Amino acid sequence: MKKAYLFPGQGSQKTGMGADHYRFNGDFRKRCDQANEILGYRLTDIMFEGPDTKLTQTQYTQPALFVHAYALFELLGHEPDVAAGHSLGEYTALAAVGVLTFEDALRAVQRRGELMQQAGETHPGSMAAIIGLDDEVVENICNEIMLEPDHIVIPANYNTQGQLVISGHVEAVDQAMEKLKEAGAKIVKKLPVSGAFHSPLMASAREQLDDILDSMAFNKPGAGIYSNVTGSVSHDPDVIKENLKLQMLKPVRWAQTLHNMQMDGMRHFVEVGPGNVLQGLVKRTLTDVGISGFQ
Repeated sequence: MKKAYLFPGQGSQKTGMGADHYRFNGDFRKRCDQANEILGYRLTDIMFEGPDTKLTQTQYTQPALFVHAYALFELLGHEPDVAAGHSLGEYTALAAVGVLTFEDALRAVQRRGELMQQAGETHPGSMAAIIGLDDEVVENICNEIMLEPDHIVIPANYNTQGQLVISGHVEAVDQAMEKLKEAGAKIVKKLPVSGAFHSPLMASAREQLDDILDSMAFNKPGAGIYSNVTGSVSHDPDVIKENLKLQMLKPVRWAQTLHNMQMDGMRHFVEVGPGNVLQGLVKRTLTDVGISGFQ
């Protein structure tokens, strides 16, 4: 049975994640200790002890999720048929299929988290979850608000049918939330994030991250890798790299990714990392597939 490995992004972190594996598994502990050395601080202290307010800071959340999920993946000892990651998780997927080395991926993730934190402070923005409307309705309302100057708001995550996240300027997101409620959305909820991720407000972060990615070797993947930006599979390192560069500004097309995986023959989906967010999205998006998790 063909398996797809899925790696979570921000929102799945929790204080204490990986602590038992670190205590009882030498390979997991060795990988985490290596990460501490590369980062120049004890990430494991933040992962295991928090506090939550520190772990949820983007600059720490992203390395923590990457290290935890990648070290877990190694424990499985399996070669995936295909892989994908939600937002930050795409970097974990790239390391899992050999496009990036663990060391390079961690350095990129560390800088990505720092740059996104800075961009959120320099260009304040917000995000909101929208449940119960067709994609087209959300897109049209966002486009309507975007006609006003300095009112950027776009769909940032196409998570599953009827569940999107929007991202942009604070005032524009607030306006969109009101209009989407009026349009009949079942749930409209502001998310506790530090910036307008996957929107043009991340442009300053993207430019600096591009320089880092250009300095790294992108290898041919050992399995198919699905891009957040396109939702489709690629085996071409140049295409994978260019899609990764666009990721910070463009929507995560997760529902399309899952549908394409199923069309490409995947029959079992394994979420590797803390929580079960991606397992839930698979259940709401696909039928007749197996779903499991490893955390």
